[in-house]
Amino acid sequence: MAPYKEGEVKMDNMTKIVDPVKPHCASNVHVNLHVSKVVVHPLVLLSVVDHFNRVSKTQNVKRVVGVLLGSMKPDRTLDIANSFAVPFDEDERDKKTWFLDMDYLESMYGMFHKVAARERVVGWYHTGPKLCQNDIVINEQLKRFTCNPVLVVIQAEPKDLGLPTEAYVEVQEVHDDGTPPIKTFEHVPSEIGAEEAEEVGVEHLLRDIKDQTAGTLSQRITDQLMGLRGLHGQLLDLQCYLHEVAEGKLPINHAVIYYIQEVLNLLPDVTSPQFVEAHNVQTNDQLMCVYIGSLVRTVIALHNLIDNKLSLQKNEKDKEKVEGVEKKDENKEKKESKDAKDNKEGNKEKEKEKAAKKPLL
Repeated sequence: MAPYKEGEVKMDNMTKIVDPVKPHCASNVHVNLHVSKVVVHPLVLLSVVDHFNRVSKTQNVKRVVGVLLGSMKPDRTLDIANSFAVPFDEDERDKKTWFLDMDYLESMYGMFHKVAARERVVGWYHTGPKLCQNDIVINEQLKRFTCNPVLVVIQAEPKDLGLPTEAYVEVQEVHDDGTPPIKTFEHVPSEIGAEEAEEVGVEHLLRDIKDQTAGTLSQRITDQLMGLRGLHGQLLDLQCYLHEVAEGKLPINHAVIYYIQEVLNLLPDVTSPQFVEAHNVQTNDQLMCVYIGSLVRTVIALHNLIDNKLSLQKNEKDKEKVEGVEKKDENKEKKESKDAKDNKEGNKEKEKEKAAKKPLL
């Protein structure tokens, strides 16, 4: 075996480069992992929530465990498309005492494999909400079905903003003091992804949840507000972590410091004249759009007001004409009825006169 180079620590199937000069070198850890990203489908989330709700109603448990099914893509992206629950129990006071029904797991996987042969066991999940002490031991049991199982912690009852999933893979942590290496979990980026058919189904399920009266702009503003709240919470976590490291409560983790440095390097220089000028130009353009929009809305409102007044005047004139015609017809009818009555009375008087002039026999 070739000797290790300075600043290089050899691990199982991965090499971690430690170079304090390059703040971006910590990102190379994920490049050497067998999984670069984990994509969880909405069907998996729905199945996990249903599993947790069913078990929590009958048993007093804090988390449930299940198996994840999916496939690995050529770009080392793990696509998790399905899952099923597995009977699991543990002692709350002693985490070393736990039970996972492996016979049930094998039989269920056999039935799933008959339906979808492409979907294989790629890992397992539990509802956490955080990593537990016995996760390493449970992960060893899943190696009977896959060499490198992925653990996805899914929050069935999310309390914080952000994604309800956290993905981890098992790695060996080597210490510089010569102590034996220990197995631990390395965080892997995760996201929620869906196919077109799944998106249609999710939209159908969320149709009764979303406010249909809210417009597109209102929905976008709400989404941005929720995103800013999540970002604010993550920044508070970073601040708390750095304070504890500075006070000596937590050891210095160079990988975390490198990631924080990468985030800070993405921040723009707000004191630069070019940035200030560009920001002012963009702000003025946006304000001009708002001003023009306000003018257009005002003109449209005035136009509608004038149209309403003209339509009201026209309706009043039409109403007066109709009332005048009806009044004329009524007067005409009265006059005709009066003339008919006068003619009738005149005829009666003439008949009386004729009767009076007629000689008696």
